[in-house]
Amino acid sequence: MKRRNLIVLMVIMTVLLVQPLSSSAASLDSINKQLSDAKKAIDKAQKEADATEQQKTEVSTLKSDVQASIKAVLAQLDAVVVNMNNTQAKVDQTESELQQAGAELVEAEGRVKTRDILIQQRLRLMYENGSVSYLDVLLNASSFSDFIDRFDSLQLILSQDRSILEQNKVDQALVEEKKAEVEHKLEEVKTMYTKLQNYQSDLAKKEAEKNKLVAEYDHQLEDLEDISAEQEALMIEFAQKVSELEAEKVAKLEAERIAREKAAAAAAAAAGKGNGSNGGGSGGTVYTGGKLGMPIFDSYRVSSGYGYRIHPITGSKKLHTGIDFAAPQGTAIHAAESGVVIMAQRWSGYGNAVIIDHGGGMWTLYGHIREGGIKVSKGDSVTKGQKIAEVGSTGNSTGPHLHFEVRINGSTTDPSSYLK
Repeated sequence: MKRRNLIVLMVIMTVLLVQPLSSSAASLDSINKQLSDAKKAIDKAQKEADATEQQKTEVSTLKSDVQASIKAVLAQLDAVVVNMNNTQAKVDQTESELQQAGAELVEAEGRVKTRDILIQQRLRLMYENGSVSYLDVLLNASSFSDFIDRFDSLQLILSQDRSILEQNKVDQALVEEKKAEVEHKLEEVKTMYTKLQNYQSDLAKKEAEKNKLVAEYDHQLEDLEDISAEQEALMIEFAQKVSELEAEKVAKLEAERIAREKAAAAAAAAAGKGNGSNGGGSGGTVYTGGKLGMPIFDSYRVSSGYGYRIHPITGSKKLHTGIDFAAPQGTAIHAAESGVVIMAQRWSGYGNAVIIDHGGGMWTLYGHIREGGIKVSKGDSVTKGQKIAEVGSTGNSTGPHLHFEVRINGSTTDPSSYLK
C-alpha cells in the first residue's frame, strides 16, 4: 500500500517537473496552479511519511516486546539447565544407592544361603540317624528330668529353625523392598530428567521462532526505512519545486511590474510629460559561496558526523546525511546563512524541521526542533545568525540535538566543509 502511494506521489512529481517554468512559457495562473498542486502533494507526502513513521514505531515496539520475551525464554533455559544438572546429580546418586542396595542384596542372599546350609545339615543328620519324630524322642526319655531336658532341647531346635526361616524372610523382604524403592526413585528422577530435556527442547524452539520473528521485524523496518528515505527525498524534490515556482512567480511579478512601469514611462514620454522611472528587482536570494555560520553558538557537542553509521534506532547501517549537535533542550538554533524559509513544519523522521533556501541551489535543514520551537514561518526572509528555532528531540531522535544538513541541488553533502 505504501509503495503504491509512493508511486502515485512520484507520478505527481514527474508531472510537476515536466511543466514549463520559464516566464515565456508559463503564465502566472499556471505557476499558481503548479504551486497549489505541489503544496497539496507535499501535504499528501507528509501524511504518508507520518503513517510510515507510525508503522515503524509499531514494528519497533513489537520487536522490543519479542526481544524481551526472548530474554525471558533464555532465563528459563538457564534455569532448566541448572535443574537438569541437579537432576543428573540425583540420577547419579540414585544409581549409586541402587548399586549399594544390590550389594546388600548379595550379602542378604549369602546369609540366607548360610542358614539354608544349616537347615540342610540338620535334615541330613536326621536322615542319616533315621527318621525319628519329636514324639519318639520324648517317649524314649529315661526319666522325668530327662523328658524335660529332651523337651527343652526340642523347643530350642524348633525355635532356631523358626528363627532361621524368619530371618531369611526378613532379610529377603528388606533387601527387595529397598531395591524396589531405589529402582522407583531412579525411574522418577530419570522421568524428571526426560521432562526437563523436552522442556529445554520446547524452549529452544520458542527461542528460534522468536529470533525468526525478530528477523522478520528487522526486514520490515529495513523496508520501512527505505520507504521513509524515498519519501523524504520526494518531499525534498517537492519543496525544491515549490521554491523554484515561488522564485519564478516573484520573477514573473517583477517582470510584469517592470513592463508596466516601462509602458507608463513610454506613455508619459509620448504625452510630453518626460516623467519616467527606472525599476528593477531581485528574483530571490543568491548564494555567492563562502563559509556558513554555526547553527548553534555554545553549549553543544558534535555527537555524530556526516557519513555511514549504525542507526541508533533501527540498528542498520545507513548514511547519516548531516551533523548532529547534542545540546540542552531549548538551546537556540540560528540560520547558517541568509535566505528564504521554504519549509517550517513537521517533516517525516526529522520531526519539526526548518529548511532555508540560500539561493544557487543551496539549502540548509534544521531537524528535531522541539514542539513549539519553530520561530519562523514559510516564506520568511532570514539573516545569517538569526534565531530560527530551538533544540528538541522530535521525530526519529534518541535525545535533544540539532540535526543539521547542507543540500546542494537537493542532494546532501558533508556540512563540515561549509561551516566556519
